[in-house]
Amino acid sequence: MEIAKLKKWLRPALVALPRKRTMLIAFLTVAAVLLVALPLFVRWMYPLKYEEQIFYSSEVNGADPFLVMAIIRVESKFDPNKRSVKGAEGLMQLMPSTVDWAIQHGKFPKTFRENVKDPAINIHIGTWWIAGLTREFKGNKVAAVAAYNAGPGNVQKWLKQGRWDGTKAHVRQIPYGETRHYIQRVMFFYEKYKTIYGPLAPE
Repeated sequence: MEIAKLKKWLRPALVALPRKRTMLIAFLTVAAVLLVALPLFVRWMYPLKYEEQIFYSSEVNGADPFLVMAIIRVESKFDPNKRSVKGAEGLMQLMPSTVDWAIQHGKFPKTFRENVKDPAINIHIGTWWIAGLTREFKGNKVAAVAAYNAGPGNVQKWLKQGRWDGTKAHVRQIPYGETRHYIQRVMFFYEKYKTIYGPLAPE
């Protein structure tokens, strides 16, 4: 008896459903919209600007372009006019002392100092700096990112004293809370940018 009542209730609902062909067309339409909208949404979540300068300077200086993208995302959110209270400027938030070091040791023109907010110049110095840090820490990107934030001297000290083993897994060993958080954010965006924009990299 109960089964009969259930069938009586279900029949109108089933009849009211679209035909299989209509449902298939609707499904394919939704799928097509998602295929277009999803990549746009992802790129909105993880924007990228100045990619030509990033790829060029990364290739010239031997830096990982996706690490550079992640650093810019965390440091300035791609705002070339950003200036910190400590005096760091531009996309990669370069300190005056870092710029002076780059001019001296990287043999960059002295005019870079007064034009450090220019995106191309800022990216070029910043990629040179992160590439040098990566080499200093023997290819360890996590340690290089820590040094970008806290300074290479501090990171070398932590490693030599055994306070930190240089890995992302043990980032909590780092005594600076700001640096711990910085590494986590940069490495998160590094993976995202590498996945999303990997096909853009020059062969």
